[in-house]
Amino acid sequence: MRVVSFAEAVSYIKDYDTLLIGGSGGGHAVPEALIVALGERYVHENSPKNITLLHPVGIGDNVSQGVGHLAHPGLVKRIVTGALVNSPAFQKAAEADTVEAYTLPQGALCELMREMAAGRPGLLSHVGLHTFIDPRIDGGRQSKCASEDLVELVTLAGREWLFYKPYPVDVCFLRGTTADEDGNVTMEREAVFTEMLSMAQATHRQGGLVIVQVARLAERGSLPAKNVKIPGMLVDLVVIDPDQRQTYQMDYSPAYAGELKIPLTQIPAMKLDPRKVIARRATLELRPHAICNLGSGVSTGIATIAAEEGVLDQIVLTNEQGLIGGAPSDDAGAAINYTSIVDQPYQFDFYDGGGLDLAFLSFAEVDRLGNVNVSRFNGRIIGVGGFINISQNAKKVIFSGTFTAGGLEIGYAGGVMTIRHEGKFNKFVTDVEQISYSGPFALERGQEALYVTERAVFQISDHGIELIEIAPGIDLERDVLAHMDFKPSIAPGLRKMDSRLFMEEKMNLGADLQAKTPCNVPARLRKEC
Repeated sequence: MRVVSFAEAVSYIKDYDTLLIGGSGGGHAVPEALIVALGERYVHENSPKNITLLHPVGIGDNVSQGVGHLAHPGLVKRIVTGALVNSPAFQKAAEADTVEAYTLPQGALCELMREMAAGRPGLLSHVGLHTFIDPRIDGGRQSKCASEDLVELVTLAGREWLFYKPYPVDVCFLRGTTADEDGNVTMEREAVFTEMLSMAQATHRQGGLVIVQVARLAERGSLPAKNVKIPGMLVDLVVIDPDQRQTYQMDYSPAYAGELKIPLTQIPAMKLDPRKVIARRATLELRPHAICNLGSGVSTGIATIAAEEGVLDQIVLTNEQGLIGGAPSDDAGAAINYTSIVDQPYQFDFYDGGGLDLAFLSFAEVDRLGNVNVSRFNGRIIGVGGFINISQNAKKVIFSGTFTAGGLEIGYAGGVMTIRHEGKFNKFVTDVEQISYSGPFALERGQEALYVTERAVFQISDHGIELIEIAPGIDLERDVLAHMDFKPSIAPGLRKMDSRLFMEEKMNLGADLQAKTPCNVPARLRKEC
């Protein structure tokens, strides 16, 4: 291992190389300074050209940081990632068809890193069937010039599977906190681990170059062996950035690093608005000891409400980056007061195997069949992140979002809702633009699905989606059906949404949980519980 300058580190990247980048979303363990250095090299040298970017998680701050530093014409030929929303520059390039863009399931990509490390032929998974990942639909493509098939449909043991092909990796950018003189790397100040080890192994096995960015250098043999996440035998070059931030939003949070736990009173309560109403309604689906995933967007409010209601210790909230327990943060990817952390591929193993009791996810569009779109709409390419892994495999999934979009204003008084200004755009459409979740496939597998908004709740049924609840004060025809592009079936016992959702006072959610049967009690122990 050698410690080198950033300029020297990025000088080893050649035309047409595949560059693998670790880290997650909003700057979590992202080797930002390395990415910046590569972008600067291209500006000054017009080299390297036509590289492929591969990173399981979208990387950027939704403005300019992250892989956006590499969005120079001619530098990147292809990008394969879980999401493009983090990098508007590559979003625009994909929309303009100037880069080959693929968005594949985050879980499939991070699990694929382990398959590549082991030299296996690729990843065989059910994740993505009957969505736009399925090669019978789009094969994960997000631009017309993306012509290569990166995913194949295969049949094995009488079942359909998707085969995710491996990638040749020439250079890998990773990040840790401390490296010793032998290249052993620890991650004690990082908010997540992701799949740094698997990436290093996969790159090393193929004879590629592993470059790790850290904040500091330690003496040989001084790092606790149990804390080493990337063994020095896998590391070729180390670069040092003493100013690296923990995330794009945070210089350093000891709570994110698991160094301490903060009082729940430090988590501010949400104001009463549509976001809180939606998150509150979703929390009514919680059961004691339920293992849950919280997606980005409105669903992050569930952790805040659980803290406000004092029930965080009665459920298990997780995120796909590998954090378990506590409260996932709205700094997407991080969490506070978590009880454990695992590498991201292991978290997705658990998700893919049906380990989640409940998944709370957002929606951009819902159609008459119960299909959900979060990946491409209104001319914007978003991608899917871990959405497909999570939504397809949870025992029950709750999709949340406002009923309409664009200028929606809601008022509340005495447990009754009023619409002050309706949104401009309908989100319940006849057919979604891109299928990120298949309603018919969910029905075929017997999965429960709810669609929660601030004024109405739907469920998946044999007739497509079925309206089961509306808010107090809402007129069914004027405020619900008039703003849908199709007419849903309506449950014979159409109910009013719980009036507690629309009040300033706490809901006493703890009492609701106590009245429910706990999840995850093994059959042989149920008589004892």
